Amino acid sequence: MEFSGHILIVPFPLQGHINSMLNLAHLLDLSNFHVTFLLTADTHARLLAHSDVDSGRFSPRFRLHTFPAGIHGDRTGSQEELAEMFYSLVKIGEPFLRELIARTGDSGPPFTCLISDLLEISLNISRDLGLPVYYFRTIGASALWAYFSVPDLIQANELPIKENGMDSLVTKVKGMEGFLRARDLPSLCRADEMTGPVFKLVCTQPQLVHQLHAIILNTFEGLEGPILSHIRAKYPKVYTIGPLHASLKARLQLKQASSNSLLQEDRSCIAWLDSQEPKSVIYVSFGSISVITRQQLMEFWYGLVNSGKKFLWVMRPDLVVAKDGETPIPLELEEGTKANGYMVGWAPQEEVLEHPAVGGFLTHCGWNSTLESIVAGVPMICWPFFADQQTNSRFVGEVWKVGLDMKDVCDRSSVENMIRELMDKRKGELLKRVEDMGKLAKEAITEGGSSYCNLDCLIQDIIKLNVSVRKTI
Repeated sequence: MEFSGHILIVPFPLQGHINSMLNLAHLLDLSNFHVTFLLTADTHARLLAHSDVDSGRFSPRFRLHTFPAGIHGDRTGSQEELAEMFYSLVKIGEPFLRELIARTGDSGPPFTCLISDLLEISLNISRDLGLPVYYFRTIGASALWAYFSVPDLIQANELPIKENGMDSLVTKVKGMEGFLRARDLPSLCRADEMTGPVFKLVCTQPQLVHQLHAIILNTFEGLEGPILSHIRAKYPKVYTIGPLHASLKARLQLKQASSNSLLQEDRSCIAWLDSQEPKSVIYVSFGSISVITRQQLMEFWYGLVNSGKKFLWVMRPDLVVAKDGETPIPLELEEGTKANGYMVGWAPQEEVLEHPAVGGFLTHCGWNSTLESIVAGVPMICWPFFADQQTNSRFVGEVWKVGLDMKDVCDRSSVENMIRELMDKRKGELLKRVEDMGKLAKEAITEGGSSYCNLDCLIQDIIKLNVSVRKTI
């Protein structure tokens, strides 16, 4: 088979970004591309320790490569730590990237293009070295469009959010005028976040995007078509190729997903689920970096136990902040958990969501989790932590109507009531909605579907770039 091209993929070093970019890398590997996947040293070590990335599922054309040591670690839940990570990537990562690109061109097939969500770094390299950039945003189109609209919101004085104005409708995000409230904007738009360095980076992005070769999104037309039309009015070249996890499984004809996890998965929960009734369990996970306070932990815990429902809860060791001096767990919670609950440090989430026993998902509403829940046909209760999750949860509850939005609320009564509403009162309605949306997702990734065709178009676009590169050598 003829050489298709050599692609350099550089994700922002967090679990959600790496997960979806690895899925894309695998699809490109199946299409005869050479793929170099660049990670920080600590994410590389954790990926090798906890995933099956080196189990032979990739061809010899795929290789993992690492940045030099010194880049800020990947466990972060604050804007300050995110900024520290980004600026260490600029300081250490960008010079290394330039050297890697030049060295690869001398010793082997040159890079055809760069796929990354590190926009500023990628564009600097593109301008200087002439390497085309595909901007793969690992969030949904709706949240991306909200980010792109931030300068318009500032100009219209809708940002900063006015005092007591969290429930006021936002009018300057086209396509969302009738339902998007200030509290549904990405968390960086909240007053206490707007002075931070990450917010300043977000404000510059709409102008920079015009310099890209194309945008790649892990979504599908049946889910976000109306918002995608607004994005394409400004940035025409957008490839929607998701849900990537489902697309990869379909093309490989796999029943069980490969693991891209940076954390050790506890598979004992699958055996526990096997012993439960169909649609009886609510799965609880707030993702890989969200953190909660001890008070919030107790409110969620009481709400789960008081609901009387079976629950599987991912309790990461670093989930709760400020654990010093903590008091013992109340006896009623221990007994309620023994009777109805099961806790693990980390779970094989795709497999859990697809298990017949799971009937609901209490989630932070990260984009991967949202897509995985839709594909599996599991309705959600959304408690967003930060970034795009606030916008995602509004779409889940108000637009797609595949779950309930519980943002900015955390008391045991609300948690209990939401669980009962999801698992009992509105169970049939929500299941029908999410199952219908899941069917649209599967149609999109099937041969002839929108995402299937868009992935093929992306592949052909990169092949054309490769032909151009080879002609200049």
